[in-house]
Amino acid sequence: MKKRTKEILNILDEQYGTDGICYLEHDNAWQLLVATILSAQCTDARVNQVTKDLFVKYPDVKSLADADIKELEDDIRSTGFYHNKARNISACCRKLYEEYNGEVPSDIEELTKLPGVGRKTANVIRGNIFGIESIVVDTHVKRISYKLGLTKEKDPVKIEFDLMKEIPKDHWILINIQLIALGRDICKAIHPMCEKCRLTGYCNYYKNISK
Repeated sequence: MKKRTKEILNILDEQYGTDGICYLEHDNAWQLLVATILSAQCTDARVNQVTKDLFVKYPDVKSLADADIKELEDDIRSTGFYHNKARNISACCRKLYEEYNGEVPSDIEELTKLPGVGRKTANVIRGNIFGIESIVVDTHVKRISYKLGLTKEKDPVKIEFDLMKEIPKDHWILINIQLIALGRDICKAIHPMCEKCRLTGYCNYYKNISK
């Protein structure tokens, strides 16, 4: 690992800890899968508000697979993009029920065959449920890892593989959680608060605005 990368990770560890807490509330794998699908273009806090009632109304995979789409759309409307999300959740749960006996697979190839599940969602499941070292590239990881020079790519899959080379496995899951926290608190997409950031010495964005 490069000295520079190690220094960045040390600062993130000091600032945000190494507990690896998942922000999406869930009791099992299928709940986290549904919550992650809902989290696209939506805050975790909003998703948690919705799933609190959703998982009572639909207590298992089969109940979501059999859900009336219009009713499900109403249930998740506040998360945005509810037409697509409802269809994906219903189709995903139907496939889980019919082909996987209601169990969520751990293999990334199997996960990404599920409707509405890309590498980001698959890696959330692999890391948080199965403890498989995985890097999740969401909007925060994409934006901040580029600013910090950990990748020169813009495509999420290419960023994922760059970070896998750059970052040791024991930080693959952590880096997502830490950069989400940094992105929410300080390094916001609009009006980042660089004056509060401890990583300005490593940040290409800050170097450019400071010239």
